[in-house]
Amino acid sequence: MDSINTIKSRLTLFYLDYLQHHDVSLFIEQTGRYYTQPALLRLTASKQTDTRRAAALILGFVGTYQANHALGRLLTDEDRSVRLLAENSLKNIWTRDGSEQQRHDLYEIMRQISRQNFEEAVRRANILLEEFPLFAEARNQRAIALFALGSFQDAIADAAIVLDLNPYHFGAAIGMGHSYLQLKNREQAIACFQQALHINPNLEAVRRHLERIQHQSNKW
Repeated sequence: MDSINTIKSRLTLFYLDYLQHHDVSLFIEQTGRYYTQPALLRLTASKQTDTRRAAALILGFVGTYQANHALGRLLTDEDRSVRLLAENSLKNIWTRDGSEQQRHDLYEIMRQISRQNFEEAVRRANILLEEFPLFAEARNQRAIALFALGSFQDAIADAAIVLDLNPYHFGAAIGMGHSYLQLKNREQAIACFQQALHINPNLEAVRRHLERIQHQSNKW
């Protein structure tokens, strides 16, 4: 049996090869020979930076929603690349909860939103959430559609539940902030954007937006 250090070095080697050739299929195939998801989750806590980077990246390709906590903790990692890889991977795994059919239904909701068919997106999300009310990303997508329809209070209510279900969902906190701004509630909007930055300190656009709001608030 390989030692932990040897296993970490192997994963790092696969990662460095991926950086050189950008062959996603090969990276997935190589990693899958030697690692289960639980092993990859453990390696997100490695002291070796490249190993944490590799684990964060591969989990975005193949990880399930069970990787949420491990990746969420990496949002505050000391290494910027680890943080950014974790952020991207989290967005991927958030769509991988539930059954295969439920994931298919979620993707259809997202397609409806991308086509600006917001009422249809809400209708489909209602059906999915009736079946699986703990599907955080389905609720987040409904919040996005409700916001687009001008139902800001309902969007806030959905986003708040998303954060209860998934405390790493910085997107839901951002969405709540924008909804509160639409309702002219600057104080609550500021609190939501601060929450998003507490979850994910790498959101520079949110940080700049927050600074502008606070500056405007100080003029009143």
